[in-house]
Amino acid sequence: MGTAGRVDQYTLDNGLRLVTAPASTGQVASVNLWYGVGSRHEVPGRTGFAHLFEHLMFQGTGNTEKGDHFDAVERLGGDINASTSTDRTNYFETVPTHALDLILWLEADRLATLREGMTQEVLDNQRDVVKNERRQRYENQPYGTALERILRLAYPVGHPYHHPTIGSMADLDAADLDYVKSFHKLHYGPDNCVLTIVSDLESADVLARVEKYFGHIPARDDIPEVPDPVLRVPMGGPVRDSVTETVPAAGVFIGFRVPAYGERGHDAAQLASAVLGQGQGSRLYRSLVVDRPIAADDGGAGADILPFRYTDSLLLVNMLAREGVDGDILEKAIREEVAKLADGIADDELERARAVLERDHLHHISSPSGLADTIGSCTQLFDDPELAFTWPRRWADITAEEVRAAAERFLVDENMLVVRFDPEAEA
Repeated sequence: MGTAGRVDQYTLDNGLRLVTAPASTGQVASVNLWYGVGSRHEVPGRTGFAHLFEHLMFQGTGNTEKGDHFDAVERLGGDINASTSTDRTNYFETVPTHALDLILWLEADRLATLREGMTQEVLDNQRDVVKNERRQRYENQPYGTALERILRLAYPVGHPYHHPTIGSMADLDAADLDYVKSFHKLHYGPDNCVLTIVSDLESADVLARVEKYFGHIPARDDIPEVPDPVLRVPMGGPVRDSVTETVPAAGVFIGFRVPAYGERGHDAAQLASAVLGQGQGSRLYRSLVVDRPIAADDGGAGADILPFRYTDSLLLVNMLAREGVDGDILEKAIREEVAKLADGIADDELERARAVLERDHLHHISSPSGLADTIGSCTQLFDDPELAFTWPRRWADITAEEVRAAAERFLVDENMLVVRFDPEAEA
């Protein structure tokens, strides 16, 4: 049944959860599907399959040919893409409202008949695509293996967050067609999907269309067991991974385990990360880029949180040294700035941090596509789509003392990992 308020929720008989919301602009419909399968659902020796499906889901079904889905959306002038994380895989399109039925048919068709269109040729082709993506983004990119190394240090061998979503070359090579089909059967069912539609249509109209296209698809026969995400031992830091390779300058990547996404302690840690390293008013930027200056003014530098819902998240700090600056000097300076958070945070710093986080959140939900994505996230992870609109309130009543206490508790050597990249010595 529907709920009063800005969004309406429905659950179909087969378990599919539908959420509808009004678009800020007319004439477009944003469709976003969050499937509850990510890299945390993979088992050792079978990594990379959640991300592999991000590619396979566009390669034809029992009723469509390879490329049909992309072609249909692009002919409409729409946007289409997909992404994979530890906790979910999502697929999303924004198209003119009159094309909503076509998109719903395409999405329902690949949910229901993808395995019928799966061939060894398709698997081989997309496996090569993913392996090439791994080479480009991880292995042939300066500092490209940083995240992989960070996860290895933060989460022990066998833990579902130990490996990145891209998976390993060896596991991708070992993929066989039967296992790939079984992975789809295990994880891709309407009962494991949140479908969010942001449009100017009435929610009852949207529900009728979704029932038409998705209602006949049966729920999964078996619900797979999820690997245990509990962390039973502390980090035991500082733990380190040092790399010497062809990079333009020393790179320092520091991480700390912080509470899981959704907990109040996570919100306090998020404010700490904003005080520390988000924007040109942050401590790291003012101290190490402007005042000294020893860190490069790099767009990706600073501090942020890698949010995990089902285990400890990671607060990450990363900066690159200016030309000629030794990595030891930069690392020492960063660690000093991190340690100073426990000494206290000024009220104006906290206000700036709240404003930065709120701005980013509101910017994301300002478009129909971003709103659909955020609603899907809040529904799947917290069973509360209204959080998409109210999330900034979570930061509003957190005090400077709470943020300081969070820094004192979590941003300490015993809870720290360091990944260092240093350039090879010149011949």
